[in-house]
Amino acid sequence: MAQFVAGAAPDPGPDDALLRDAIASGDPSRAMPALAGLREVPEDRAIPLLLLGLEQEAFLVRSLACAGLGVKRNESGWLALERILQHDHDPNVRAEAANSLASYGVERCWPLLRAAFAADRQWLVRCSILSALAEQPLMAADQLLDLARMAVADGDGTVRVGGAEILGRLVREGDGLAGTGGTGAAAVGRALLLGLLGDGDHRVVAVALDCL
Repeated sequence: MAQFVAGAAPDPGPDDALLRDAIASGDPSRAMPALAGLREVPEDRAIPLLLLGLEQEAFLVRSLACAGLGVKRNESGWLALERILQHDHDPNVRAEAANSLASYGVERCWPLLRAAFAADRQWLVRCSILSALAEQPLMAADQLLDLARMAVADGDGTVRVGGAEILGRLVREGDGLAGTGGTGAAAVGRALLLGLLGDGDHRVVAVALDCL
């Protein structure tokens, strides 16, 4: 996945007009360094340029712009990421959008990412959502169980592995999880893991065994 790491103290950085020209050039070799350089640019300048990156044809450019909008956050960035998650034709870009939306916090992103997981059949998007939410400390037990149930019913073994790992968290942490129903969710999680011991994918079986 694209990487966009927050820098230390923002500085003026390069000229906005030069950055805009590079991002809009249609050439990923120019656009991507320009987008990556926005980590040192204040949000009020960076976000319009990241939004411009979402309009470009190359999926690598759109992916990096999505990653940047997970670091430089405001309402226009959220709305753009939501649109990308629901409508972009490339699963790599949708997956990056899902990852960035999670940076806005569980309370806000959960309904959107849960709906996207249910609707989007691409394994990459589903795995990105699992990865973004699986270890979030504020995910409630019932939310984790809901997500895991969908994941272990998926036809792709990689997605089922992610679901099994979430079930393992339920079994391990139980009452320590946010929300209510931790003990009951742990029991259901253990039962689901037992059922995965007969899975046709050896990776799923290995994770289930490890989590029991």
